[in-house]
Amino acid sequence: MGDDVSTAGDDGPANADRNRRQLLYWRLLARLFDHEEQQALETASFAVVGDLGLPAGLLDPAVSVDSLVQRFPGLAAEFETLLTPDEHVPGGEVRRAALVSKLLLNAFATGAGDVSATQLATWQQDAAWLKRALCAGPASGPGTGTGTGSAAGPGAEAGRPGGEPGTGAGVGPTAGFGPGAGVRIGDDDLAKALADIEAGLVSRMRLREVLADPALARQLTPSMSLVEQLLRDKANLSGVALANAKALIRRFVDEVAEVLRTQVEKAGAGVIDRSVPPKRVFRNLDLDRTIWKNLVNYSPEDQRLYVDRLYYRRTARRTTPARMIVVVDQSGSMVDAMVNCTILASIFAGLPKVDVHLVAYDTRALDLTPWVHDPFEVLLRTQLGGGTDGTAALAVAQPKVADPRNTAVVWISDFYEWNCDAVYAGMEALHRSGVRLIPVGSVNSGGQQSVNPWFRQKLKDLGTPVISGHIRKLVFELKNFLA
Repeated sequence: MGDDVSTAGDDGPANADRNRRQLLYWRLLARLFDHEEQQALETASFAVVGDLGLPAGLLDPAVSVDSLVQRFPGLAAEFETLLTPDEHVPGGEVRRAALVSKLLLNAFATGAGDVSATQLATWQQDAAWLKRALCAGPASGPGTGTGTGSAAGPGAEAGRPGGEPGTGAGVGPTAGFGPGAGVRIGDDDLAKALADIEAGLVSRMRLREVLADPALARQLTPSMSLVEQLLRDKANLSGVALANAKALIRRFVDEVAEVLRTQVEKAGAGVIDRSVPPKRVFRNLDLDRTIWKNLVNYSPEDQRLYVDRLYYRRTARRTTPARMIVVVDQSGSMVDAMVNCTILASIFAGLPKVDVHLVAYDTRALDLTPWVHDPFEVLLRTQLGGGTDGTAALAVAQPKVADPRNTAVVWISDFYEWNCDAVYAGMEALHRSGVRLIPVGSVNSGGQQSVNPWFRQKLKDLGTPVISGHIRKLVFELKNFLA
C-alpha cells in the first residue's frame, strides 16, 4: 500500500503528491463527519505518514499536540510555520497536509459524551496550537492563507463539524493550505468558532470539577452558554468553585455591559428643547449664524466684520422623569434575553431622570428593583427553569404604574404562558391605560427566539408587535420612549 500511495500511477511526482495530500484531507473529513473509522483511508494515511518519516500519533486524535512535540521536539517548529511556503521541498505539501490534519482533527473532532477537566485542558492546549499555526503566518499569498475553511466555521461545534465534502469549503488546497484561491477565515472568525466548541465541551462536562481548579477556571472563555450553565448550577457550588463561577459571570457581564453601553450612547437622545435658552459658552457658539446675522456690519473700507451680537446653539434636550418597568421571564428558555435585558436595565437605571424597576418571574414573581443597578447581583438571585405564569408578574408590575403615559413596560418572554388569556388581558389593560408596552421575544445577536404564535398575533393586532432579533432594536425603542 505504501508503494501504491507514494507513486500514484505514472502521472509523475507532482500528481502523486497531490493524490496523497487529498487522501489525508479525505481521511480528515471522514473522521470529522463519522466517528467510525474507514479502514481503507486509515491504512493508506498511515502509509503516507510513514513514508514521510512522521510519527503514527499524528493521525490519532487521542494523542495531544503537546505530547507529540514532547516526544518529537522537531515538530514544534513545523507546527508553528505551517503557512510558510516550501514548494521546493520534496513532499513538502504532503507533509504540511499531515500536520494541518492533526491540528484540525484535534480541534474539531471532539466526540460525544461526558467531558472531564483533563480533556478540556488538553483541548484548550490543542486549540492554542491551531491558533498559533493559523494566525501567525503571512496574511496572503499562494499556500499561505490564514483560514481553515468551513471545517473551522461556527457550525463546527462539538460533535457537529461544519462543511460538506465537495462544496469547496472544506480543508485542503482550496482552503488556504496549498496553491489556489479558497475560503478565507480571519482571526476573529477562528476565535469565535473555537469559543463555540469550548462552550459545547463545557456543556458536556462536570463543570464543578473545572471550577474547583482556579488555573483551569481562568482559561474558560465567558460566553452565554457558560453563564447559563453557571446560573443553573450555582446552588450546588461553594467555596473556590463558587468564587470562580462568580468571577466568570462578572467578566461576562462587564464585557456585555461595555458593548450595550456604547449602543445606548450612540442611539438618539431626544429632541432639542427650544424653550430652554442656549448656554453661552464657546463650545455652543454658532459661528455660521453669527457671521450671517452680522453681515450688515461689514466695513468695506476696513475689510472687517464688526460683530455686535453672538448667537449660540441650543443643546438642552427635553427630558421628563420616566418610569421603566422591566419584566423578565426567568424560565430556562429565556436565558439569552434575560441576561442581555438585565444588563440593559442597569444601564438605563444609571441615566438621569429614569426610574427603572425590575421584576423576574416563573410561577412566582420576584421584585429585583433594589439590585437593578448591579446586573451581576440580579443574575445571582434568579432561578432558571420552572413554569411560566405571567399573572404573578402582573400582580407585582401593575401597582408600580403611577403615571401611565410616562411609563414603559418592557416584557421579555417567549409568551408560552400557563394562562394566556389572563396575561394578555393584563397587558391589554396596561396598553389601553396609556402605558408604552414593549413585548420582547429575544434580544441577541443570533437567531430568532421561539415565541408563542397566538401571543405574537394578538400583540401585533394590539399595535405592540413583539421585538425579536438584535438588542439594538430594544435600545432604539427605549430611547424613543425616553425622548
